[in-house]
Amino acid sequence: LITASQAIEQGRSVYAVPGHINAPSAMGSNRLIQQGAKLVMDASDILDDLQILLPESKPIPAAMRPLPELSESERSVYDAIEASETAIDAIAARCNLPSPTVSSVLLRLELKRLVKQLPGKYFVKLG
Repeated sequence: LITASQAIEQGRSVYAVPGHINAPSAMGSNRLIQQGAKLVMDASDILDDLQILLPESKPIPAAMRPLPELSESERSVYDAIEASETAIDAIAARCNLPSPTVSSVLLRLELKRLVKQLPGKYFVKLG
């Protein structure tokens, strides 16, 4: 309790879970609340308070995010995928690469989280 009291005096956050008013075991936490500790009913009380301390981060849109380093074949296959879902045969035709090569390149792009495979061997760009 001494450390908590010093933290309150220094303006640091102190949290306490209230107890029954007549319970001797709750005397310390109830006293801390009386002295200025923040009352906690559940975890969201602490998380809401800590959220204020975290800087607000906004996700970067995919169009503004730079692509990671890609090999020539990865770049060719990635560029062959349209904005909507694209069949693997259409990707292979646009790249002028054999289907097995396109399949392995698409797998690498999936592992880099740049594309996603849909049912029917269709692919879409992520983000």
